[in-house]
Amino acid sequence: MRFGCQSLVALLLLLAMGKATAFAPFTVEEIKVEGLQRITTGTVFNYLPIELHDRVTEQRTQQAITALYDTGFFHDIELLRDGNVLVVKVIERPSIASVTISGNDKIGGEELLDALKDLGLAKGKTFDRSLLDRIQQDMQRQYFSLGHYAVDVATEVTEVDHNRVDVHIEIKEGSIAKIQMINIVGNTVFPEDELLDQFELGVAPLFALFSSRDQYSKPKLGADLETLRSYYMDRGYINFDIESTQISITPDRQGIYVTINVIEGEQYFFSSVKLAGDLVVGEEELTALIDIAPGDVFSRRKLNAASQALTSRLGKEGYAFANVNAIPDVNKEARTVGLTFFVDPGSRTYVRRINIAGNQQTEDEVVRREMRQMEGAWLSPDKVERSRVRIQRLGYLSSVNIDTQRVPGTTDQVDVNIDVVEQPSGSLMMGIGYSDGQGMLLNASVSQNNFLGSGEKITAEINTSAVNTIYSFSHTNPYYTLNGVSRSFKAYYRETDTSRRTSVANYTTDVWGGTVNFGLPLGEYDTARVGLGYENITVNTTQYTPAAYTDFLADNGDNFGIARLTLGWSHDTRNRTIFATKGFLQTLSTDLISPTSGLEFYKIYSRTRWFAPLSETFTLSLNGEVSHGEAYGETTDLPFFEKFYAGGARSVRGYRASSLGPKDVAGRVNLGGNFRVVGNAEIVFPPPFSP
Repeated sequence: MRFGCQSLVALLLLLAMGKATAFAPFTVEEIKVEGLQRITTGTVFNYLPIELHDRVTEQRTQQAITALYDTGFFHDIELLRDGNVLVVKVIERPSIASVTISGNDKIGGEELLDALKDLGLAKGKTFDRSLLDRIQQDMQRQYFSLGHYAVDVATEVTEVDHNRVDVHIEIKEGSIAKIQMINIVGNTVFPEDELLDQFELGVAPLFALFSSRDQYSKPKLGADLETLRSYYMDRGYINFDIESTQISITPDRQGIYVTINVIEGEQYFFSSVKLAGDLVVGEEELTALIDIAPGDVFSRRKLNAASQALTSRLGKEGYAFANVNAIPDVNKEARTVGLTFFVDPGSRTYVRRINIAGNQQTEDEVVRREMRQMEGAWLSPDKVERSRVRIQRLGYLSSVNIDTQRVPGTTDQVDVNIDVVEQPSGSLMMGIGYSDGQGMLLNASVSQNNFLGSGEKITAEINTSAVNTIYSFSHTNPYYTLNGVSRSFKAYYRETDTSRRTSVANYTTDVWGGTVNFGLPLGEYDTARVGLGYENITVNTTQYTPAAYTDFLADNGDNFGIARLTLGWSHDTRNRTIFATKGFLQTLSTDLISPTSGLEFYKIYSRTRWFAPLSETFTLSLNGEVSHGEAYGETTDLPFFEKFYAGGARSVRGYRASSLGPKDVAGRVNLGGNFRVVGNAEIVFPPPFSP
C-alpha cells in the first residue's frame, strides 16, 4: 500500500495512549517531531530507538512508543508516516510551576516540600497525576500514624501559561484521636493497672488539662508494646508474646480503643553462668562484671547489661569490635535458663589517624589536645567517649560528633573522624536591668571565649549599679603549658556603697587589685588550683555605719594592702561546663591572708553541684555550700567587708540579696557572719520560646 504526502495515514499500534496502524515496513529517510513545547528535539531523539535509515516494522513502533512513554514526559504519542518520513507527534505533560501546601501544623512545611521534591513533585518537574494521587494517599497514612484519623488531604491542579500547572495541597488535619480505653487481655500475673502504668499512652488523668498521654500515635503504641514485652522479659517470662493488637475507631474518628492480647507463659530462673571463647582478659575479672547469679529470676535487662559490660572491658584492651554472645540453654521442665557468654575479641584495633572537620575558626590543636584517644594507640570506646565530652565542654562548639571508620584494605585499623559545629564565641553586650539588692544595673562587656581560635578567653567588663561600680579585665589560657596547666590573671577596680538599696550595714569601699591563678591537672576529673592576689582596700564610714564596724576600723585602720594566697581542689564530671545536664562538681578552696597585710584571716569554701536529667529538656540541679572564715594572730575578728551573707537569686530565693544573717541590735540591717550553709534544688529548662 502506498502513502502520499497529501494523505497522512496513521500507522496504528495501540499501546497505552500511543497510536500507530499496521503498515508495510519502510526505511526511514527523515524523522520529524511535532508538538514539543519544553522538551527539546534532541531529548526525543535520545530516547527514540529508531534512527535514520533504520527499517521500521510494527514491532519497532511498539518499542518506540514504549520507550517514549517510559520517559514520563508525554501525555500522548502518535507515530505517523509521510512517505519515508517518520513523524513523531506528541502532547507533552505539563511542568510544575509551583507547589504549595497549607493547613499543615503537625508536619513542617519545609520538611514536606523536601520530601515531595525527593519523590519528584517539585517546581520544574514534569507533572504526573498518578504520582500526586499516591502522595495524597501517603500523606493521609502518615497523619493516620500520628493519630489524625479525621485528616482530609485535598489536591488542586491549576493550569497556567506555557503548559505549566500550579499544584496546591490543602490539609485539614483535624484533632488527634483520643484514647478512650486500653485493654490488656490474657494477663494473670500482673494486674492491668500495673502494666498500663508502664505505657506512655493511656487515658488522660482527670485533672491533667495539658496532658498528651491520650493522644494516639502508632509509633508511641509500638514503643509501649516493646515496653510491655521488656517488662515481662525482665521478670522471667521468656515466652511472653503479644498475640495481637486491635485498634477500634469511633464513627466520628475522634476516639480510639486499643485491645492488646498477650500470652504470659511461665516464669524462668537463671541456673548457671559460664564464659567461653578466647578470654583475653582474666576469667575471674570478667566473671565479676556479670551481675547474674544462679537462682536469680531471668532478666533480659541483666543479660544485656552483662554483655555490654564484657564488651566494654574488652574495648579497654583495644578489642573495639569484640563480640560477646549470650547463648541460652533453656530447660522447659525445670523452667531454668543456663547462660554461656561466648567471647570473640577479634583482633586489636589501632587508630591510624584522627581527622577533625567543621572547625572554621578553632585551630585543630585546640580540639586535638582534648583527645584522650591517641593516634597509633589501641582504639578504646571509653576514651573516644571521654574525648567527645571534653571537646563538648569547651563551650564554643554547639555539637560534637565522633565516629570511627575502618581503613579500607585493613582489618585492624580505623580512622577517628571528629565533626564539630562552631557557635559564636565572642560577645559584645550592653544591658540594663534591675536587682532587688542593687537597684538599676547598667553593664557593658566584650568577651571572646575562643580568641583567634586559640581557645584562650579574654573579657573586658564594666558594671554599674546603685551599689557597685566595677571595671575588670581578665585573660585565661587553659593550656599555658603543654601538659594542661592553665593560667589566668585578672585586674579590677571596684567601688561599693552599701547604703544604697542593700540589706547590709552601711559603709563604702574602694578596691583595686589583681590576681593570677594556675590550675594543675591531677587526673582526668581532678584539678588543683593555686593563686596569688593583691588588692588595696580603702574603707569609709557613713553616719549610719554600725558601731561594730567603726570599732573594727578604729582597731585595725581603714586602708589595707591585702596579699591573698588561694589554694583549691575541684572534682568535675559534668558533661558540659555551661548548662550541664548530668554530672557532679565538687570544689574546696581556701583564702589565706598574709600577716604582712595588716589583717590576718582565712576563709574556707566547699561547694557542691549535682545534675541529673529528668527528661530531654528538664534537668534537676542540687546545690550546696558551706563557707567559714576566722581571724588569726592580732586581728580580733573577720573583717566585716569579708563576712558572709545569704539571700537572693543565687543563694536563697524569696529573700532580698544579702538580707539573711546576723543583724544589728535594732534588727534592721545585716552585719554578716563567719559561717554560712546554703542548699537549694532547681529544675533547669530552656526558655519557653527558645528555638
